[in-house]
Amino acid sequence: MAAPQVAGPAQPVLVSALPRKLNRRERLREELLNAPNMMTLGRMLLVPVFLYLLYYENRRNSFLAAAIYSVAALTDWVDGWLARVSDKVTTLGKFLDPLADKIIVLSALVMLVRLGRAPVWVVVIIIAREFLISGLRTIAVSEGLVIAASQGGKWKTSLQLTGIICLMLHYHFAIDFLVGTVMADFQAVGSVLLYLSLVPGIASAVEYIRAFYTLDTGEQRG
Repeated sequence: MAAPQVAGPAQPVLVSALPRKLNRRERLREELLNAPNMMTLGRMLLVPVFLYLLYYENRRNSFLAAAIYSVAALTDWVDGWLARVSDKVTTLGKFLDPLADKIIVLSALVMLVRLGRAPVWVVVIIIAREFLISGLRTIAVSEGLVIAASQGGKWKTSLQLTGIICLMLHYHFAIDFLVGTVMADFQAVGSVLLYLSLVPGIASAVEYIRAFYTLDTGEQRG
């Protein structure tokens, strides 16, 4: 008769630990603390700095305000590029980035109006255009649609940012070229650029309206 077999101790079953799912608050904190979003927040923190310098405006403060604004405008490109190459495009970033852009541009324009460096009617058109586009995008997103940024909008942004920097400089500054020195009137240059930005700005707004109206939603728009 065969001896009964004695079962050995049960071997532990290894179960791979699944990563804990982050709750909403933890996810927002993680998104907020990534490098691109921190740069966006830093860009917004520069707003009161250049506004303070412009409020107590003189030749030196105008130059410093323009330099700080240039840094803010540059980081707008850098944080977007960094988010794409590091694969850190987040929902919070998609909200913060355009918000920062609008705060930086509109706050600067309002201060330039106060200083008499930018005409009110131009700033009103720019602000109205921004509200119109933001409203259309919000409605489109609520319907599950995306309106892609147009080339005209990119031209508008480039002309506006450059024009605002020149209007902040305001004074005449000598620029040394290889062939000689030129005395540049930055107020005149900035005014021309701001006027020119209205052309692609209005044209791109018309494109946004047409794109919103003609988007294929599976239903007729009346």
